[in-house]
Amino acid sequence: MIKVHPLAAAADAAASSFSSSSYVTSRRETFTIWMKSLVMQGDGCTVYNENGEIVYRIDNYDKKCSNEVYLMDLQGKVLFTILRKNWFFRRWVGNRCNDLNLNTEKLQFQVRKNLRNILKGDLSCQVIIIGCDSIGQASYYRIKSLADKSAFKITEDNGKLAAEAKRKLSSSGVLLGEDVLTLEVEPNVDHCLIMALVTVYGLIHHRL
Repeated sequence: MIKVHPLAAAADAAASSFSSSSYVTSRRETFTIWMKSLVMQGDGCTVYNENGEIVYRIDNYDKKCSNEVYLMDLQGKVLFTILRKNWFFRRWVGNRCNDLNLNTEKLQFQVRKNLRNILKGDLSCQVIIIGCDSIGQASYYRIKSLADKSAFKITEDNGKLAAEAKRKLSSSGVLLGEDVLTLEVEPNVDHCLIMALVTVYGLIHHRL
């Protein structure tokens, strides 16, 4: 039987040593996203780092596509609260929790679809991020689906790649199911923010 992450079984003891404050690194980081909850029969997802340690999780229990979702670390500490504000236009708002001890102001983002672009067949989402720098200036990202319906990428406003997700290949080259993804996050990009945006993408597409 192919494992979602080959080192996951051996990483339980090491997972507690992971510092969830390490959200930005100077190298590209690879994560495995499994669209399954740690809670039996629950909806959500579990995220592993390159060492097979669980670093993020979402547990919706028995309520799929909830209007309020919490991105947590392994210990259950809430990192982002994500709320659906408008059902028809699918506008989502995310708030980073205040107790992360980061040297930045409180970060908030909004994800929305442009109705005009939807009518043109463009299903990408615009992300507006507020409070992410010292002067409180907003920045913009874009979430765009790729040819494989499970794959998508997140780019900055200037088109620079921030992260990309695609179906995971096992170590033997076997393509795993649509509920197992590899997420590559570019250097100097906030992993926690990217995971919050991945969460919204999953909610929009009824995968969480």
